[in-house]
This record gives sequence, structure tokens and C-alpha cells, in this order.
Amino acid sequence: MTGKVYDPGGKHPPEYQEDMNPNAAAGINYGTVGSHPEKDNPRTAYDVKEAYALLEGLTDDLLKQIPILPSGSRLEQNATYLDLAGDRTEFTAVGDMEAGPGRLLVPKSEVDHQLWNLLRGVTGVERTGRR
Repeated sequence: MTGKVYDPGGKHPPEYQEDMNPNAAAGINYGTVGSHPEKDNPRTAYDVKEAYALLEGLTDDLLKQIPILPSGSRLEQNATYLDLAGDRTEFTAVGDMEAGPGRLLVPKSEVDHQLWNLLRGVTGVERTGRR
């Protein structure tokens, strides 16, 4: 092993890199490669009016534990998400997906399992921790 750090955009000479492969890091789960507006300005269901209305009945403390990806955030390949504005069915992202306008995407990796089950509509105290 040479100790070389992986550079997803490094397969073309620097002067041609943007032209030859403008989205070199699309979908790669490697650190914070690519655009991550959710890291720069995190927001939660407590902050997003539409999410707050959809999750009526949850406490403010719980709403503050539910991250909502801003439009334009690149989804991580093979990561699981749920759209609060949709049918709340889990889906697994592929490399070219990003959060679009009107979607309220929650990353499963950022929510504890009981709260995730509650968001999915699962009932039962053993699965949600709530009566």
C-alpha cells in the first residue's frame, strides 16, 4: 500500500477534470466529498413548518431530533431515507440521487431506531418506546 489517499476526481489531469467528470464524487460515501448543505446549516422537523405540521402530536424535543435534508443535498449511496411528505416508505438511495424541492427527507443513520419506527407509522411500545 502506497499510503495514497483516494481522490475520486483524480483520474483526469487537473485542467480537464471538471470537463471530463463534473460529478466525480456523486454518491460516494467517502467523508464529506461533494456538496453537503445539511452539514453547513442543519435543520430539523422542529424548524421546517411543513414537517412540524405533518408530525403533529410529537413533542418539540422529538421534533428537534429529526433532521430534514435541505433541497440539493446529495443522498449517500446505499443509505436509507424516508420522505415525510410522501408515503413514509423507506427507500435506499443510489449514487445520483439528491433531495429535491417539496421533499422532507430524513436519513435513517441520523435517527434512533425507536423514533425511526414512529416516523414509519409502526405501532407498539416495544418498537417505538411510546404508548
